[in-house]
Amino acid sequence: MEEEESTKPPAPDLPKYLREPLEKQSPERLDEVASYATELARWKRQQRQEELERRRAEEEVDEEELEELEEREISTDPEEYDGVPTSGAYITVKTTKQTGEKSYRYYYWQWREGDSWKNEYIAPVNPK
Repeated sequence: MEEEESTKPPAPDLPKYLREPLEKQSPERLDEVASYATELARWKRQQRQEELERRRAEEEVDEEELEELEEREISTDPEEYDGVPTSGAYITVKTTKQTGEKSYRYYYWQWREGDSWKNEYIAPVNPK
């Protein structure tokens, strides 16, 4: 029976400062690191979700504002906007500029994509 030659697994796309120290560790230590990395990733996903929910609760427009948009015949359906996901996106108000007593406020779709926030313009809050 021939023994298969053991080959080192391909390295993931990690920075050298992470990859090289890992390669020097014992199998037992690597198991501990893998377990910790899995738990840390789970915790970070939970933190991201909690942040998303907190931000949405603070920024999402209420039912009254949604009704006002519909009365102005402005769609509140994400499917009618290019690139806006059908789940996770919500409508918020952003102030883009403030000069003296006048502020420029607009409705936007907002959602999270990975580690960044994305926005899509809808309409001004106060039309001319």
